[in-house]
Amino acid sequence: MLASASPRRRDLLTLIGIPHEVRPADVDESLRDGESPAAYVERLAREKAQALGDGDAVAIGSDTTVVVDGEVLAKPESEADAARMLRRLSGRSHTVLTGVAVTWRGRVESGVESVGVTFRDLSAADIAAYIATGEPMDKAGAYGIQGYGATIVTRVDGDYFAVMGLAVNRMVRLFERLGLRYPFGPLEVARR
Repeated sequence: MLASASPRRRDLLTLIGIPHEVRPADVDESLRDGESPAAYVERLAREKAQALGDGDAVAIGSDTTVVVDGEVLAKPESEADAARMLRRLSGRSHTVLTGVAVTWRGRVESGVESVGVTFRDLSAADIAAYIATGEPMDKAGAYGIQGYGATIVTRVDGDYFAVMGLAVNRMVRLFERLGLRYPFGPLEVARR
């Protein structure tokens, strides 16, 4: 089960052959006072996975955020907010943190992937054109690397898929820590 409605996460699970059912988890995604960005995304991933964990079913939770100068850039609240974020990220590097958690048979394993991302310099016209696509409005940091946002990213240092929203390699290592072998098919997941 995938505790997310994100089409990107669904696509990534499909890409690597993991059959899944989508069941978005309803958790409070507020950053807690004094909580580090890494602790924040790992907590949310764990809470999402644990909200779905029910015995033999494998549940996967994930959360991604953008961090620049120690500040979390969540999903923009408006086009003006998206423009503010994109101006802040223009021509420089930032960090994308993706927490991932897997639950199975009452156990949970989790971790955080940290990826460096660099943007090219963006003009006001570049930012306006990108916002006009609508893509920035539902994504942390106001961009998605797999769509139009690919044209503003000049460098990725780390797991590209974590920037898309699911740290695939780390997730597979978490399966192994729970005693699950990958790759596995629908019948193997159901029998475990």
